[in-house]
Amino acid sequence: VFGKDINLILVLNNLSADRKTVKVDMSASTILYTRRTVAEILKATTSVELGSKQGKHIRVKIPYSHYGRYLTTDKRIQVTALCEVMRMHGLKLLVEKTIILEDTNIIIKLPRRIVVNKAATLEISYANPLPEPVSRCVLLVTIMNQQVKINLARLAPRERSKIYFEFTPRRSGPLQLQVDFSCDKFSHVKGFVTIAVAPS
Repeated sequence: VFGKDINLILVLNNLSADRKTVKVDMSASTILYTRRTVAEILKATTSVELGSKQGKHIRVKIPYSHYGRYLTTDKRIQVTALCEVMRMHGLKLLVEKTIILEDTNIIIKLPRRIVVNKAATLEISYANPLPEPVSRCVLLVTIMNQQVKINLARLAPRERSKIYFEFTPRRSGPLQLQVDFSCDKFSHVKGFVTIAVAPS
């Protein structure tokens, strides 16, 4: 989840009866959806002794403080582990994983029934998932081809707040509502909901 530390485990298994020494070069970078690297956020080397048929776990932690300011709106991190079996004539194995961080930020609550030409009130709640305060918070609400910009108060670390948004649907049927939340530390956190508008 965006704003939290990332905990990973690399599992190494020695499938042979011989002892093995494995050198592991770990790295992690924030990337764009095109896989282009933005910034390297982790580099570590370790050596592991594996006995006959033995497995070992290597724990890796990437704190928010390491990745936060380098993350793009794609919220992607590429983690690689280059595992080299020593004294095996350069036998290497590359393990890769792409992590897409989740936003648990925007929650939109609808009234039980929304009727055409009658005012309806939605509850939109938003949060600061970070361990630090955020300011210059803005909510963009798009509905019925109109966009409303709402300036919000600053949020303390991990604080959740909410606003009430009133609108009057002009036709029955499905209606799309999009919410886009930005602040000084991150941008374009989105929430969507399809509203079923009943005829009057």
